[in-house]
Amino acid sequence: MINQNIFREYDIRGVADRDLIDTTVESVGKAYGTFLHQHGKKKIAVGRDGRVSSPRIHAALVRGILSAGIDVTDLGIITTPILYFSIVQLQNDGGVMVTGSHNPPDQNGLKICLGKDTLFGDQIRQLGRMAEKGDFVSGAGKQDSVEIISVYQNFLKKTFKFARPLKVVVDAGNGAASVVAPRLFRELGCEVTELFCTLDGKFPNHFPDPSEEKNVQDLIRKVKEIKADIGLAFDGDADRLGVVDETGKLLYGDRLLLIMALDLLTRQKGAQIIADVKCSTVLYDEIGKHGGKGIMWKTGHSLIKAKMRETKAPLAGEMSGHFFFGENYFGFDDGIFAACLAVNILAKSGKSFSALLDGVPEYFSTPEMRVECPDEKKFEIVKKAVEYFKGKYDVIDIDGARINFPDGWGLIRASNTQPVLVMRFEAHSKEKLQEIQSLVESKIREFSS
Repeated sequence: MINQNIFREYDIRGVADRDLIDTTVESVGKAYGTFLHQHGKKKIAVGRDGRVSSPRIHAALVRGILSAGIDVTDLGIITTPILYFSIVQLQNDGGVMVTGSHNPPDQNGLKICLGKDTLFGDQIRQLGRMAEKGDFVSGAGKQDSVEIISVYQNFLKKTFKFARPLKVVVDAGNGAASVVAPRLFRELGCEVTELFCTLDGKFPNHFPDPSEEKNVQDLIRKVKEIKADIGLAFDGDADRLGVVDETGKLLYGDRLLLIMALDLLTRQKGAQIIADVKCSTVLYDEIGKHGGKGIMWKTGHSLIKAKMRETKAPLAGEMSGHFFFGENYFGFDDGIFAACLAVNILAKSGKSFSALLDGVPEYFSTPEMRVECPDEKKFEIVKKAVEYFKGKYDVIDIDGARINFPDGWGLIRASNTQPVLVMRFEAHSKEKLQEIQSLVESKIREFSS
């Protein structure tokens, strides 16, 4: 039996030694191979991160795909964005990345592409149904391997030429960025200090999630200690970026997206820029003030990419540190590309990173808050919240409930990757922030009981 709960909204994810045993993963590989046949596809790429369970899962996955008659190019240990990059560069028909992203070390997962598009929603669940049913095509695919990291690095070195040398601290969190980022930034002319840039799937130093301040404390200390210009932190598969400025302050994803948006709008007047429902009102207001159009959208890398294609937006981002690029790139999220862009903006500005948003208001806000909640309960709780608050306030319900109050807003949504409820709050004063947060949290406790 296959646990169908591993087939999430935009990837496959579960406990490696319980949910992703070899027979399950091989069946998923066969289902994916059959799915590719149904779409007239023949050759894909497969990569993996540095987790302890990734070699085993990678091997079982490839066996399944090959047995369905699909050819596989093995890319070895890479970042998730390099997997996406390889599909473009090698003109493959799709690809799979074996990665648990920022989840705990005992977990792992699969991010799956058809062509350049990442599967999500019912496409993912369809693979689950196919794997369970076991009605697969059969064949004998061929396997080869390609070294793609140097191709990726050369692409970025052609794309970015920093206006001045900068002192940079790189914290790879013992994740996949270790095999790319330190060398790349040195070759781009930076003075690089490394933190945890050795692959270790047990993540012994800190959790590879740069959106949480507790995970960047070592980076903050090092930036301040050596008086670095900027600190760069990556999640486990390097599709997310966290930035610490020269004062040791961690920038939330929406503030970093605003820096990128203001830079973009100097070149593309009127550009549409997509941000997820967790982002600050300031972001949307400032994009509008500078001649752009901010589009609020659902959280999730697959969902954001689909919206970018629909709107032809050249830039998108999420509070979590996913940033997506259509200008000079291929429309997908890439933490290392984002880091290059941040350093490039800083280098040409002649300013400090903390000065890039001088004059831009910053309201009182919470970070992204995650409250444990069983998968089988979280969506029902959010549904109750939408129904209750819609009767009293203006509510944006494209992804959970973003409740607008006269002096701020509160968000409650169900995570699509973890058994948690996600909340965030913002207001014009500390008192109003506490008031909004208390109101929403009290209702969530009521709906949870």
